[in-house]
Amino acid sequence: MALGFPLFRSAPMFALSSRQRRRVLVADLISTAVFPLAITGATAAVPDATAQLPGADALGPWIVLAYNGLFATALLLAGVTADRTSRSRFFAVGNIVVAVAGLLSALAPYLSSLVALRAVAGVGAAMCAAGGSSMVLAVYPPEERRRVYGYAGAVLGSSLALGPIVAQALMAIGGWPLVFVVPGAVAAVAALVTLGLPGLRSPRVSDDFDLAGAVLFGVTIAAVVTALGLGLGAGVPWWVPGGLVLVAAVSATGLIRVERRAADPAIPVDLLRIPAYRAYAVATGAFMGMLVVGLTVLPQLGAVQNMGPGEAAIMLSLLTVPSTALPLLAARLARRRARQMVTTALFACTVTAVILQVTDHPAALLVAAGVIGLCLGLTEGVPDGQALSYVPSQRGGAGAALFSTTRMSLETVTLAAATGVMAALGPSAGMAVAGAMCLTAALIVQRAVPFRDI
Repeated sequence: MALGFPLFRSAPMFALSSRQRRRVLVADLISTAVFPLAITGATAAVPDATAQLPGADALGPWIVLAYNGLFATALLLAGVTADRTSRSRFFAVGNIVVAVAGLLSALAPYLSSLVALRAVAGVGAAMCAAGGSSMVLAVYPPEERRRVYGYAGAVLGSSLALGPIVAQALMAIGGWPLVFVVPGAVAAVAALVTLGLPGLRSPRVSDDFDLAGAVLFGVTIAAVVTALGLGLGAGVPWWVPGGLVLVAAVSATGLIRVERRAADPAIPVDLLRIPAYRAYAVATGAFMGMLVVGLTVLPQLGAVQNMGPGEAAIMLSLLTVPSTALPLLAARLARRRARQMVTTALFACTVTAVILQVTDHPAALLVAAGVIGLCLGLTEGVPDGQALSYVPSQRGGAGAALFSTTRMSLETVTLAAATGVMAALGPSAGMAVAGAMCLTAALIVQRAVPFRDI
């Protein structure tokens, strides 16, 4: 027991051969590589797609927002559903949805149809993420998950670091349509890898399903994301995002009431009552917030200091490349020192953010990028694996989905807060916001996670 909660060190739910388990992992890793490329590629494709397709220019940002919004909206429901159905089939269907949506996106005749297809792809991506995690947790015992999440961290970090380069190369070769076709093709490969695998369906599944809770949660997230997206556009009446915020508030209130009465709630809030699980979710949100703010702020500070293209490229490489090279090492170190690694990295990010408040010298920017990159690389996948060690394997999909939803929410809030502060106080103030989030997360992890983590 740790802090009153059981440590799930039992055998995996499904006993597969080593070859079958490797196929489950390979399928999940291939699918994991698609998500960052889908985000960075779509961002790169927005200007050309907006210029070439008929439709209002205001729809352009929604090529990205629709994908992100529907991913966040569907993720938790996808996690709960994955645990209640055939995990491998659910995962394969999600990848097929992504593949088909990617192909059709390249053939979209209008900007509005491209946005709609991106929304469909976001739902498919949520199915992939939740289904993949549910599969892995169902066939790998807890003592092997650190290594598994080390591989996942390496793939995710590599895709994140190389995504912008790959997207630009695809744009140069085949224009914006290729940016949607290639991730779809990779997703199709992930679906093919699952052919012949067992369904991995839980033997005991409750007949009750909290449909009302699932729908209300989706409405709440969709309304919030849409309100934020519209709030960024010009010429949008104030009452439109205001009305959406009201819808979100009403649906959230209804969600709370429904979940309190449901025999089998769609939202696994009970997992958030596990201190270590909750703390690691906050830590990952803080790390991702530091990354997205750093990707925004450091180039701006470099431009103020008249950094050349070469120096700027080195700075961004220092920020992102460690997430490619270090996650496997991090998985090894995390076997006994996960808590210390996470808290040390969070404190280091905090100190770096403080230093950037007093100097923005080019050398300081390069050191800051290197320190943050090192901290992110040495913790990539570590909080995920640690948090899910506290989740029973039969609820792996729900646990992974709730973890990702918490992380994405904190990342979005950090970026939004940093953007607002930067507008008033300048770019370096954005790093102060991200640093404050890292400090808060470090204190939470120190307090909630036992010194001898699992």
